[in-house]
Order: sequence, then structure tokens, then C-alpha cells
Amino acid sequence: MTSKVEVILLAAGEGTRLGSSDPKAFVELAGEPMLAHSLRSFEGLDVVDGIVVLVPAEWIERTRELVERVGARKVVAIAAGGASRAASVRAGLAWIEDDAATAVLVHDAARPIVPASLVARVLAPLAEGWDAVVPALAVTDTVKQVDAAGAIIATLDRATLGLAQTPQACRASALHAALRELDEAALAALTDDAAAIEAAGGRTRMVAGDLRTRKVTTREDLIEVARVLQEATTDGRRHE
Repeated sequence: MTSKVEVILLAAGEGTRLGSSDPKAFVELAGEPMLAHSLRSFEGLDVVDGIVVLVPAEWIERTRELVERVGARKVVAIAAGGASRAASVRAGLAWIEDDAATAVLVHDAARPIVPASLVARVLAPLAEGWDAVVPALAVTDTVKQVDAAGAIIATLDRATLGLAQTPQACRASALHAALRELDEAALAALTDDAAAIEAAGGRTRMVAGDLRTRKVTTREDLIEVARVLQEATTDGRRHE
């Protein structure tokens, strides 16, 4: 059973595909930086004890200002992200105790909507002995595996596949151990946090994701997420 929940909020990604020179997390969404929405979501969850925010080094001061403006009192540290995802997670873990009773939620600030129900869903299996939990969407299209020339090698069973999202829940001790055990080449290749624990031999599992937790990569994504946020505001409800 976890006794403490800490969040590593990754906000160091570039915004070039959105046509912005600013980091993606600072691109405006519904009138404020994308990062503000994630901060408010985690700040409002009773289960969350602390938040560590990873941003480009030159954006640390502006992030402090944003945290104050949002009123995110659970933010315990704002630190510089690394050259890779794993390096940023490692920088965040430096602020979190290596403890089996602590859960770590690793989340992309580029997914501004964080439903409380999704957080509860990824945390629950840790109490059952799992080391990491990944929320994922079901694959509805037929998936083809191809070689470098584009020739189809196989048709994959979509029932066994999932499109990974965040937040991903990890036992703090398992994540610390995995990031220590894997070499730099393996860490640099990781695009998923639970994958580090998986590669180190830990027990990982998948749970149902949430369509609202869409990652903003393109302008079309930005428009769609803004629409979902507007609907929630109109309904007068937080994302549950």
C-alpha cells in the first residue's frame, strides 16, 4: 500500500511542431500556458502530496512565477530537465525518496487534462504489488508491421496492443532502481517511463486510459483539447 504520492511533471519539451519558439508546456491553451492546467489538476487531488516540475533551465524563473500565479502549493521543486526523457525523470527523482511505500506519477505537461478517475485507476494496482502501471487506449484500427522498405511483415493482434498515455504510476523504489541499472544508451532510447522498469525486469501492467488525456503535439490537438476544456468549464465541473 502506498503511503505517499509524488508527481514528476515533465515540461521541458520543445514547441516547434506547434510553431512556437517557447517550450511546448508554455504554449497558450484556453488563455494560459498549458502547464498551468496540469498544475491545477494535480494540485486539486487530495491523494497528491508533492509535485516536482522539470523545465528548460532558462525557464525556471518563469515557472516559479507561474506556480505562484496558479497557487500550486504542492510544488516542492522546479528543476532543469535533461537531454532525454529518462534524464529528466532522473532529475525529478532526485527530489523523491527511494521508498517502496511511495508512488511516483510521471506525467507529460503536454497532456493538460488529468482526470481524477484516471489517477485513481493507475495508482490502484501498485497496492496489489505491481511496480508500474500504464494507462492506455485500445487500438481500434488494424495494425501492420513493416520493414524498412515498407513491405508488410505481419498483421498484429490489436487486442494485445495499447496506446500508452500518462500519468504512469511507478513504485518509487522500482523507478530509482531501474534508472540506476540501465546504461545510458538504453535510457536515451526510452520514450515511456514504465518501460525502464519493464526493461529492468519489474512487474508492469496496463489499465484503461482516457480519451480526454490527449497529448498536444499539433495545432489540431491544441484546438481539440481547448474544446474539451471549454466544455468542462461550461458544465461547471472539474474533470472527474
